[in-house]
Formats: sequence, structure tokens, C-alpha cells
Amino acid sequence: MPARKRTAAEAIPSEITGSSRRRSHRISSSGKKSSYFEANDNDDDNDELGGGQPPRKTAKTQSRASLSGQKRNKKEVDELQDEDDEEAFEDAEEDGGFVEDKDESDDGSESEVIPPPTQKRGRGRPSKSQAGSAAITKKSAGKSRASDVGMGKPLGKPKSKAKPKKKAESEEPEADEYAEGEDDDDDDDDDEDRITFIPAIKLRDTDGVDYEDTRLHKNTLLFLKDLKANNKRSWLKAHDKEYRRSLKDWESFVTTLTEKIVEADETIPELPIKDVVFRIYRDIRFSKDPTPYKPHYSAAWSRTGRKGPYACYYVHAEPGRCMVGGGLWHPAADALARLRANIDERPHRIRRVLMNPTFRKTFLPNAKPNEKAVLSAFAKTRMNQENALKTKPKGFTPDHRDIELLKLRNYTIGTYIEDADLVAEDAQERVMGIISAMVEFVTYLNNVVMPDPGFDSDSDDADDGEEGQDEQQGEDEGTEEEKGESSDDL
Repeated sequence: MPARKRTAAEAIPSEITGSSRRRSHRISSSGKKSSYFEANDNDDDNDELGGGQPPRKTAKTQSRASLSGQKRNKKEVDELQDEDDEEAFEDAEEDGGFVEDKDESDDGSESEVIPPPTQKRGRGRPSKSQAGSAAITKKSAGKSRASDVGMGKPLGKPKSKAKPKKKAESEEPEADEYAEGEDDDDDDDDDEDRITFIPAIKLRDTDGVDYEDTRLHKNTLLFLKDLKANNKRSWLKAHDKEYRRSLKDWESFVTTLTEKIVEADETIPELPIKDVVFRIYRDIRFSKDPTPYKPHYSAAWSRTGRKGPYACYYVHAEPGRCMVGGGLWHPAADALARLRANIDERPHRIRRVLMNPTFRKTFLPNAKPNEKAVLSAFAKTRMNQENALKTKPKGFTPDHRDIELLKLRNYTIGTYIEDADLVAEDAQERVMGIISAMVEFVTYLNNVVMPDPGFDSDSDDADDGEEGQDEQQGEDEGTEEEKGESSDDL
């Protein structure tokens, strides 16, 4: 080994540091004594050193130098010892014999030790292989030191070499499991990214029947039937082409029918198709029925289209429930008050409308031909009884002559038709035959609820005498018929 250099603490003579003039009796937090008051007895000795330095600075310099020298020496000794241990372990591994003294070589001269190159540590956690190799090196180094202390005892093959094998064997299944886990994850990713191809649904065959504007195609009603059985968003999305074709067929039918309704009732204007046709989507926010679509097509014509305060004409296309009707559905409170006042003050007006032979034949065919039977049949229709009052309305007596009409909150009328009526070649003529029968009824409701400017509802009071006579004659005829029926029963 090369000669070791002396440190600054060793270079100072013991005579200087050995004696002290004053000793400190302070208690320090560290284990060392304070050297503040330690100095030589003779000031001349300090002058011989040529420093002229006060005792405090000299003591600090000495302590710092001694500490740095001790640290450096300890570091060098540890490095040399580690290197010698590694060399001894390698020799023992190659020869399989005894470990000789590592301080001297065969020729008795000290061997020069070359420190191994240091590797720069990278960032992050070390890999498993590096951590395993570092642990093996530490174990082997510790065992070599123990063998050196044993003064020449045989080492044999170290056990530290066999342990890494077992560890490696134990780590291989983990690696396999990790690889299998990666494969499973890849399979899961493949499943997520997998695209499912759904075959396109073909349009229903027309069977040689063309789509026409004056009637509905049979495929339109078949689509509505399928929609009722599969009322889901996914199903409608899959059959979007069929839905678009049926909706176009319905809109073209409504467009041509609008022209005929305008001819029958001059108060109905020509409106865009979007203001007449109802949408197929349901509002399910406050409904117990969760189905998202209406299984029917419908349209309404009034002075303001499908919405507004006016009475309207209504056409409903649904397989097995097709109907044509009209009237005033859920009117506002002020409109309902006007209508009740008109029934109370001028009852002949609504009686004249309901007793129209064409109206009775079309909408009330089962009612007897007298006012009482006709008014009762009109008041007891399903649509009118849906939200009718159970008791008399406010301001009227229970024994009012037209109490059944005053209890109503809907004034509507309608009749069901066959599906074949909308598919037939004369479909619009059949529909217009029903709409024409209730033009007088719709006009009466609009004149009462929303009268035109300058319209005087009392203009027909001059006909009250004639109407009263007609009513009296009708009542007399009704009594005579009742008498005849009773005589037949006898």
C-alpha cells in the first residue's frame, strides 16, 4: 500500500495540545469537551509556532482537521477492506481452498488496490433484477468477512449463490403470471374495441302498391303496429328508414287533406305541415308510462293549427283505433265559463247543432231522435266524461235543465273508422264526409269561445220564436212516441 499522509491533527506536536492553562467545567450537549479555554501555559510556545493565533481559533482548526482526517481515513479503510473481501471471495471461489491473509501477497509485498469505477445512479426506482443482484452482493460480502475472521477456515461453495437461483425460479412464475395478466388485459382491450356489425334492416316490400298523396299506404299502418310492440329507442333507431318513409307518407296525406278542409271551413287557414302534425315523441317527465313514442300519427286543424284556444278538426291514424273527430279539448277557464253561460242563457243554440240530422247520424247513431236522448248521449261520450265534474259547477243549481252539459269540461265529438278507410282509394272523401258533418259544431264553439270582431251572438234571437216552436213540436213528438211505445208494451 502507498504511504499514508498525515493529517493536520497528527502534524501538531503533542506538547501543544497536551497541556492546558484553564479547563472548562461547562456541560456540553455533545460528548466532547469544550476546547475554548484550553491553551498552552506559555505564551512563548504559541509564538514559536509563528501563528500568533488566539487559543480559541487554534483549537477549532485542530478539531476540524482531526475530524476531516478521521472521516477520510475511515472511508479509505472501508474501501480497501471491501476490495480485499471481493478478491478473497473470487480466489476462494476459483480454488475452493482456504482464504489466506488478504493484507499480504505471496511475495510478501503489499498489493495495490484499484477502486472499481462508480456508476452514476439514475432516477426512479431500480428494477427487480438490479435490486436482486445488489442484495446477493451484500450477502456474499458479509459471508466473506465472516470467513476472514475465522482465520483460514475453509469456505466451500457459498450458499448465497444457490439462493438467487431459488429466487429466480420463484420469480419466473410471477413473470409468467404477469405476462398472462397482460394477455388478459389485451383480450379485454380487444373486447372493448371490437365492433359488432348489425345487418341493415331492409325496407318492407310494397307489394306493387305505390305511395300516393290521397291515401295512406298499408306499410305505414304496419310500421305503427310494430312500433307499438317494440316501443324502444333502439328499435326505432334500427328501423329509422322505415319510420322516415311512413312519416313522409302521413305528411303527404295531411297536406292534401288540408286543402279539402279549408274548402269546407273558410275559417281554417293554410298552415305549414309542422303546425298541423303532432310529433311522435312523448313527454314522459310526469307520466307513469315510460314508453318514449306514440304508436300513432295524428293531426289537428284550427285557426291556429294544432295549438291554440280554438276548436279544431282531428284525424287519428292507429291500427285498430283510427278515428276522426273534433271540438274543444281542455279549454281555458275563461273559455269554459263563456260556454257554460251560453248554454244557460241560450240553450237553443247548442240544441240546434246537436239535433242536426247529419250530425246525429254520423256521431250519435244510437241515440233516440229527441233532445233529451241526444244531449244525454253527447254528454256521456268517453272523451267528454274523461274529466267531467261529479257535482254541479259553481253558480248553477243541481236541478238545472242542462246540468249534464254544464258539468262537462270537454266539448268534443268523434267516431272510429276502419283501417281500410284510410288505405282505400277514396280515403280522403270518406274522412271529409265525417269532417263536413261537424263543421257547424266547430263553428258554434269558436263563435262562443273566441267570437270574431263585430260578431253579435244575439243576432239569432229573432228566430227564437220559431226555434221555440220547433222545440215545443219536438217535445210533443217525443211525448207521442213515448205514448206509442208504452201502448205497444201493453
